[in-house]
Amino acid sequence: MPDAPADAPAPTLVGEEYEVEIGPVAHGGHCVARTEAGRVLFVRHTLPGERVVARVTEGREDSRFLRADAVRVLEAAKDRIPAPCPFSGPGRCGGCDWQHVKPGAQRRLKGEVLTEQLWRLAQLTPEDVSWDGTVEPAPGDKVPAGEVPGWRTRVQFAVDGEGRVGLRRHRSHEVEPVDHCLIAAPGVEELGVERREWPQIAGIEATAATGSQDRQVVLTPKPGGRLPIVELDRPVSVLRVGEKGSDKGRLHRVHGRDFVRERADHRTWRIGAGGFWQVHPQAAELLVDALMRGLTPRKGEMALDLYCGVGLFAGAIADRIGESGAVLGIESSKRAVEDARHNLADFPRVRIEQGKVESVLPRTGITEADLVVLDPPRAGAGRQTVRHIAGLGPRRIGYVACDPAALARDLAYFRDAGYVPRFLRAFDLFPMTHHMECVAILEPLGKGA
Repeated sequence: MPDAPADAPAPTLVGEEYEVEIGPVAHGGHCVARTEAGRVLFVRHTLPGERVVARVTEGREDSRFLRADAVRVLEAAKDRIPAPCPFSGPGRCGGCDWQHVKPGAQRRLKGEVLTEQLWRLAQLTPEDVSWDGTVEPAPGDKVPAGEVPGWRTRVQFAVDGEGRVGLRRHRSHEVEPVDHCLIAAPGVEELGVERREWPQIAGIEATAATGSQDRQVVLTPKPGGRLPIVELDRPVSVLRVGEKGSDKGRLHRVHGRDFVRERADHRTWRIGAGGFWQVHPQAAELLVDALMRGLTPRKGEMALDLYCGVGLFAGAIADRIGESGAVLGIESSKRAVEDARHNLADFPRVRIEQGKVESVLPRTGITEADLVVLDPPRAGAGRQTVRHIAGLGPRRIGYVACDPAALARDLAYFRDAGYVPRFLRAFDLFPMTHHMECVAILEPLGKGA
């Protein structure tokens, strides 16, 4: 048999099975294990301390690590339970990482991940950031083992080649057909999206607002597909996604409103289709409360709200600093800026600018600020933006993070720029998944409030 060409890819290991002892949890919804030969595996559907048969799902002979699923559990951990969701498991729906884990243990795992990321990327201990190590559940989410809170108010469904609704498998475009989703909020499930066939549609985003009775579906047609007459189990607004040329990706209203209304911090917020709003029904209130307690806004202060979305945090600050204060928000999404300006129209000293923070912030001419809030995307703010924020000399900074690795990196940058955490809180706003939300309050090194 001839030798393989020198530039040929290394042989795949997909499908290979290894019996392994499972080590610590890692960021990303998996645990770390090593084969007898020392090869690193990132294994899903398992728990630290278990002994399992792991089947490789990604990787080659020359890969730095392999991804795998635990397909047989030889020795189970005490925190393992039968997955409540019938669509969960190796090779099935990729939406949840921890269906097989007791709820309290899920939060402990997330705490271990956050602790590890803080140390690995910023050399910070929980004591350094005044965090007690707990990941706090939202009120009402503390459920017994075997139960799942229905918390997700916006769900992106995929549609397979036969028109069946489902969810994507882990790290795959393949669709796992489902007839219900346990983590979907009741308002989403009441629509009955999964109980219908959608042969002309490639994807459906369903939203059920909790601050109103607003319900919305956004339909992405297949190439050349016709939009069906949408008849669901509850009244619903319908939008479609453009398919071609300059129209590709644009949203068009079919009928009903092109926004939903939410309630938080004693105000009503308009969120346009495709706009960002926390998907857990209690997240907005919890995060506003944590930020305001940490920042303690004072009358007459100047504040920045970076990556401000539809203006939630800008409005909360403006309400507390009074008519003599001022807030500048910066947001890249044009539709979110329109919504923020609408939502905050009764605050004459709030201004919202559109553009990327790293581009707009230097152009504002602002040289100082009392307070800064930032809620960056999953990649974080980055060294340049952190330096600019620190250079404004705020007395306190509120950082909202959806990714512990990005948070840890940015905390290291802030420390280099002279700011350290006053305290940190972590919230389990994504039960059954590996995701969490954190709020860190920073202040100048060596200075009190």
